Amino acid sequence: MKILLLGTTGRTGKLALQEALKKGFQVNCLARNSERIASDKNISVFEGDPTQKSDLEKAIEGCDAVISVLNISRTSDFPWARLRTPEFFLSDAAKLLVEVMTEKEINRITVCSAWGVNETKKDIPGWFRWFINNSNIGVAYKDHERQEKILTESNLDWTIVRPVGLGNSKKSTEIIQSFNNNPKPGLLVSRLNVARYLVDSLERTDLVRRKVVVS
Repeated sequence: MKILLLGTTGRTGKLALQEALKKGFQVNCLARNSERIASDKNISVFEGDPTQKSDLEKAIEGCDAVISVLNISRTSDFPWARLRTPEFFLSDAAKLLVEVMTEKEINRITVCSAWGVNETKKDIPGWFRWFINNSNIGVAYKDHERQEKILTESNLDWTIVRPVGLGNSKKSTEIIQSFNNNPKPGLLVSRLNVARYLVDSLERTDLVRRKVVVS
């Protein structure tokens, strides 16, 4: 399988790239800082911006599917830290992805969203809901919601993966999948396990057009 991976230079994106290579995928990476992506015979790197149609068209050529691990980034993990990306970055990219994928007849996409987006906001702890409502964390959550709406209203075979709080453990553990808050998810999941789940999801027909919380 040949995939386009967006968000490759992020903490979860780097791990998704590694997992895709382990599965023998060929990976096209579209990034604004391409020098941060490791060299490999199965990696093709495209310098560019996912909110520019011409850049997306070049990077997606010949691909069978897309994984997006894009996010609204801040200058630090401090909840009120200044934004590094535009507040509509995810939704602007999603609009173009739907357009370009439809034109190229590429149907399969998995997107990394977040627990606490849309109907899952009621399921998260109250203290975390407060941060979403009162800090710059909320900017990303609002744009994840816009991104999800664009995808769910499209004709693509989408999967929306909503991780709980992300940790950096390197231990491989079994993922808990929660649909409609059943079973109730845990509070943490490792980036490694999320990355593996994102990659594996592309070949799972049971996840097509479904939203899943992973912990």
